[in-house]
Amino acid sequence: MHVIRDPAQFPFLGNAVVTSGTFDGVHVGHQRILARLREVAQVSGGPAVVITYWPHPRLVLGPPPSHPELLELQLLNTLDERITKLAELGVDYLLIVPFTKEFAQWTSEEYIQNLLLKTVGAKQLVIGYDHRFGKNREGGFDYLSQHADRYGLTVEEIPREDVDAVGVSSTRIRQALRQGDIATANRYLGYLYPVTGLVVHGQKLGRTIGYPTANMVTTEPLKLVPARGIYAVWATTAAGTRHPGMLSIGVRPTIGQDLEQTIEVNLLNFSGDLYDQELTLEFVAWLRAEEKYDGLHALTAQLSLDAQNTRAALAL
Repeated sequence: MHVIRDPAQFPFLGNAVVTSGTFDGVHVGHQRILARLREVAQVSGGPAVVITYWPHPRLVLGPPPSHPELLELQLLNTLDERITKLAELGVDYLLIVPFTKEFAQWTSEEYIQNLLLKTVGAKQLVIGYDHRFGKNREGGFDYLSQHADRYGLTVEEIPREDVDAVGVSSTRIRQALRQGDIATANRYLGYLYPVTGLVVHGQKLGRTIGYPTANMVTTEPLKLVPARGIYAVWATTAAGTRHPGMLSIGVRPTIGQDLEQTIEVNLLNFSGDLYDQELTLEFVAWLRAEEKYDGLHALTAQLSLDAQNTRAALAL
C-alpha cells in the first residue's frame, strides 16, 4: 500500500475508486465498505484509494453541539494501527489529509473538485450510509447522487452493518471498552482490540509473590485504554514473539491508596528483559473487576485463580 501524507504529493490516478472517512477502529462496518471498494476496483481496473484524516476532526473542531459529552475524545486506533489495518484489507493507496480548521471550511464543491477530482482523480465513489463531508457536514450521498453526472462520478452507498441487531459504530465500541465489555468490542471490531505501550520500571512487587509483571505506559496519549479490571490477553514483543498473559488495569488497591492507574501484564511461562521495549496487548476476555484483598497472601491466591482463568480464556 502506498501511503501519502501530503495531498500535494499524491500521484494523480485518473481512474481511482475512492472511499473517505476517519475510519477510527476500522471496524466491521468499515470493513464492509472496504471490501466493496476492492470489488469495484477489481472490476474497473482502477486502484482502491482511501482518504482519511489526521488528527481526528473532533480534536480540531470539538464535539457536535448535540453531544457535548464527546468532548474527551479517545481513539480506537493510533494512526500507525489504522495504516496497518487498511494495508491488511487490500487498499492500494492511502491519502492522509492533515485536518485543519481551514480544511474544515471547504464547501462540498471545493472538497470534490480540489481533493477527489483534481488531486486523486476519482471516477467511482464507495461511501458509508452516514458519510458526510464539506463545511458543516453539508455533503453526503444525496448531494453526490444529485451532482454525479456533472462531476463525471458514479456513487455507491453501503448500508449500515448490524451485529446482534445493533448498528456498529466507533462510538458504540468506545462505550463497550469503557465498560470492560471486551467481547462486544471485539465482535464489532472484527479483531482483538490492541493497546501498545512501552515497558517501564515499576515497583517490582509482582516478582516477590511469583507473578512478575511488565509495567506499561501507552505510546499514544489519546488511545482508549479499557476499563479497570483483570483481562486475558495476548502480548506481542518488539521481537515479534507472542505470549499469553493476564493483565491488570487499575490502581492496585491491595498495595496502597491514592496510586495512579497502572497497566501491568504477567506473561505466562515467560522470562526475559522487556524494559524500554514496545509491547502490544490484544484483549481477549474480561476476567473480573479490580478488588482489594486482605494482604498479599489473599492477593496471591486470587492471582493463581486468575492465571487458570486466563489459560481457559485463551484455550491453552
